[in-house]
Amino acid sequence: MKNNTQIKFGTDGWRAVIADDFTFYNITRVAQATADYWKTKGPSEKNKLVIIGYDRRFLSKQFAITAAEVVAANGFKVIFSNEPTPTPAVSWTVKVNNAVGGIMITASHNPPKFNGFKIKAHFGGSADPNICQQVENLVDASPPQKADFNECLKSGIIKIANLKPDYFRALRSMVDIKAISNAGLFVVHDPLFGVGAGCFNEIITNPTATTTVLTINGNHDVNFGGINPEPVPQNYKISSQIVKKLNPDICLVTDGDADRIGGMFGNGLPITTHQIACLLLYHIAANRNDLTNGCVKSFRAVKTITTTSLVDKLCSHFNIQLLETGVGFKYICSEMLKGNVLIGMEESGGIGFLNHIPERDGLLAGLMLLELLAYSGKSVQHLIQKFEKQFGPHRYGRIDIEFPVSKRNCLTQLCTSRPPTSLLGSEIVDIKSFDGVKFIAKNGSWLMLRGSGTEPVLRIYAEAPSQSAVNELLKLGQNLAAQI
Repeated sequence: MKNNTQIKFGTDGWRAVIADDFTFYNITRVAQATADYWKTKGPSEKNKLVIIGYDRRFLSKQFAITAAEVVAANGFKVIFSNEPTPTPAVSWTVKVNNAVGGIMITASHNPPKFNGFKIKAHFGGSADPNICQQVENLVDASPPQKADFNECLKSGIIKIANLKPDYFRALRSMVDIKAISNAGLFVVHDPLFGVGAGCFNEIITNPTATTTVLTINGNHDVNFGGINPEPVPQNYKISSQIVKKLNPDICLVTDGDADRIGGMFGNGLPITTHQIACLLLYHIAANRNDLTNGCVKSFRAVKTITTTSLVDKLCSHFNIQLLETGVGFKYICSEMLKGNVLIGMEESGGIGFLNHIPERDGLLAGLMLLELLAYSGKSVQHLIQKFEKQFGPHRYGRIDIEFPVSKRNCLTQLCTSRPPTSLLGSEIVDIKSFDGVKFIAKNGSWLMLRGSGTEPVLRIYAEAPSQSAVNELLKLGQNLAAQI
C-alpha cells in the first residue's frame, strides 16, 4: 500500500518498522532520492557504480533487490552482495572500487521488527548529515524508476559478487595475522545471530593456526533469538552461561551488521564497550608504532561525547590530541576524512582505525583486540586492572526511557537554564549542549541526557568512580526528565 511516510534519517540511516513504514514502496522512494542525489550532486570523478548489501533481517535481501532495481533504472551499475554481509564490507568495497556510493539494508542493532536503509558515501563511510539532508529533500522530487532485477543481471548492469574475500584480505593486512593465528588463544565469537557469524573463523583459521575460534549464536534467525542484536550486557544473558562453561581467553561480540564490537571475559562477565575502546586506544598508541612512524603525538583520537573519560586520560598520557563529537559515527567519519585520526571511538562499540575506511568496523576491532592479547601475553582482566590502578576506577551506566520527541527541546532548555549546581556534592564545572546536555563535575563524574536519533527514547548516561554513584546520577537524570 502506498503512503506518504516521511523519510527521516537518524544517527545512521533511515530505520522503520517492517510492513508499517518500512515497505517496498517506501524503499523505492528513498532509493530514487538517493539515485537523484548521486546523479546531480555526487562526485563526477567516481565510477557510476553502486555497491548494495544487506543483513539477515526479515526480507532484507528482497528490500535490497528493490533498491538495486531503482538504482539500475537510473543509469548506475550495481555490485550486489551474494549473501548477507557485514556493513563495513560494503563500505570497503565502495572505497576500493571508486564507486559513487553504497546502500546497506540493515537496522543494525535495532529490534527484529525494524529494518533500515544506510547510505555509504564515495569515501567508504556513512553519509554525512549534509548528504542525508539532501537525500531527504529529494524524496518524491521525481517518481521512482524501476528496472527488472533478472533482466539487469542478464545485461550485466547488476552483477552479483561475494564481498567478503577481498575485504577479509584487507583486514588481515591491517593486523599481524600471523601473531594472532599462532598465539594459542581460545576465542569465542557471539555474532548475536547477525552477519558476523563465521567471519573470525574464516579470517584467522589456517592449517597451522594454534588460535581457535568457536562461534555461538551463529544460525540465521530473523528474530535474533528473541534479543536485540546489540553488544550490551542485557543481551548476553544466555550466551554468558555458555561462555562461562567454555572459559575462553575472550569472547568477542558483534552486532547485527558487524560494524560494532562488544565482549565478555572468559568467566562470562561483560567487557564494556568503553573498556574495549580504551584497550584499543592503548594498543594502537603503545604497540603499533608502524601506524604512526613512532610519532604518536602528531595524531589525533576522536570520541563521541558519551564515551568514557578514561579515553581523555589515556590520550593525555600518550600526548595524543583528543576531539569530542556528537553521537553518531558520521561525526567521527568527518574528522577521519581530514586525516591524522589514529582511532575513532563511540560509546555503542563503534571503532574506526587509521589507514582503513572512515567507518566503524567490528571485525577489525575484534582482530585488534586479539592482536593486543597476542602481543602482550596478558589477559584482558590484567590489562584493565592495570588501567584502573594507573588512572582510577571508571564506572558507567545508561538507561533508556520513553520520552516524546516533542518534549526534547523543553528538556534541553530546562537543563541549560536551570542546571543542577553539583553532582553528588561535586561542583559542576562544565556544561556541554552540542548533542543533548552533559553536566561535568569537578571530580570527573558526569551526567548526560540525550534523545535517541531513531526512536522516541531519552537516553540517560552517567560515569563516576563507583557503581553506586552512577546509579544515583541516573536517578538524578530521571528526576530531571520527570519535570517536563
